[in-house]
Amino acid sequence: MALWGGRFEEGVGELTQRFGASLPVDKALYKQDIAGSIAHASMLAAQGVISQEDAAAIREGLKAIEADIDAGRFVFDINDEDIHMSVEAELTRRIGEAGARLHTGRSRNDQVATDTRLAAKALAKELMQANASLRHALLDAAEAAGGAVLPGMTHLQHAQPVLFSHHLLAYVWMFTRDFTRLRAAFDAADASPLGAAALAGTSYPLDRKMSAEALGFARVIPNSLDAVSDRDFLLDLEYACSVMAVHLSRLSEEIVLWASQEFGFITLSDAFSTGSSIMPQKKNPDFAELIRGKTGRVVGDLVQLLVTVKGLPLAYNKDLQEDKEGALDAAHTLSQCLEVMRGMVSTWTVNADRMRAVMGKGHLAATDVADYLAKRGMPFREAHAVVGHLVLAAEKRGVDISELPFEEFKAASDLFEPDITGALDLDAVVAARTTEGGTAPARVAEQRAQAEVALKADEASLTYLTPVVEMGQGA
Repeated sequence: MALWGGRFEEGVGELTQRFGASLPVDKALYKQDIAGSIAHASMLAAQGVISQEDAAAIREGLKAIEADIDAGRFVFDINDEDIHMSVEAELTRRIGEAGARLHTGRSRNDQVATDTRLAAKALAKELMQANASLRHALLDAAEAAGGAVLPGMTHLQHAQPVLFSHHLLAYVWMFTRDFTRLRAAFDAADASPLGAAALAGTSYPLDRKMSAEALGFARVIPNSLDAVSDRDFLLDLEYACSVMAVHLSRLSEEIVLWASQEFGFITLSDAFSTGSSIMPQKKNPDFAELIRGKTGRVVGDLVQLLVTVKGLPLAYNKDLQEDKEGALDAAHTLSQCLEVMRGMVSTWTVNADRMRAVMGKGHLAATDVADYLAKRGMPFREAHAVVGHLVLAAEKRGVDISELPFEEFKAASDLFEPDITGALDLDAVVAARTTEGGTAPARVAEQRAQAEVALKADEASLTYLTPVVEMGQGA
């Protein structure tokens, strides 16, 4: 009979027992559950609700159970339904009556909310660390790229030349924002529901702040109904995961393009490529493609939770059992994707000569030719039209605008002088983009320094996070 079975004459059927069990998922939270129980027992003893002797026996028993799970010696029984009942039943079996006193003044509702918040903090911190590692790899790759220039694109068409390092730094800033979202998810989870009991609080003289401090929570949730029913913090975590997965997917798509024969901008390491079972010449960017594919899985986890919580009345409902699997999956999937992306970026070879070779297509200097005329007094819209005609003339000749003879320029406008050839040099075009955030080498160097400062600050902030109950491995 279940721990709650006193009111029932019959046990749950085997089918419904398995259907309703959350143990296959929430056993991953055994460290959080045990930490919460130890904090609760210590608080009960401090408040005189249970004896110090019982609290000591509970602590020792729970630590022994944790050690057994860590070592893989603990046998989980699906009849226990969830991790809370599994641990409590084993504790009572080991230490007797004292174990049965552990649940005084609490419900599985506030217990599961506590476990889940502790897990969310641990997962957010792990992802912040992985995020920082990838940013290091991208910053290193940006520095190693030196003066390599590639065609910057809009609509996947050649637009203007940019430093490859500038392009990579765009992703660094995306992942910097992702770190901020993860930190916000951590902070949202950093509040204790323990002591809210089932939904209304309890008549026992609990010290909620004491148990919150013992578990490393920054604060106590002020409303007992909200404490047991809120899953906003998981939505925050899964949203942060989804946005970062989208950023990884965008970078993966570019890697797939860059590694193709048509582009050839990078060569992936063999360690991050695969071959074909039938075509021996193939070297496929499978892992970039897989990261791109796994994005749908992470986003799907967010959508699942949004739909789960959208119509729930207060307070706790069994639907909320479905909150953890998606969050764990999203975090673990994203963690793997971050590690693989870090490896790809750290080991690829940049083919700067190939990038340079394709720069003669797409009339990349056209905007600067228009700027040349505008700086000499021609309205930019008129200059735009003049250069458009020059591009058309170049295409009819089968050349790039930079290859047109000076006579063509002079025929298009008397404002052109022989120095127009300087405006057609792609390195000069890059160097001219000196506005803050632009692609000029000096500006990119400044930007890289700013990104490094932001990364150091983020890494330093991890050391000041409230204590985290790390995720276990033994389950």
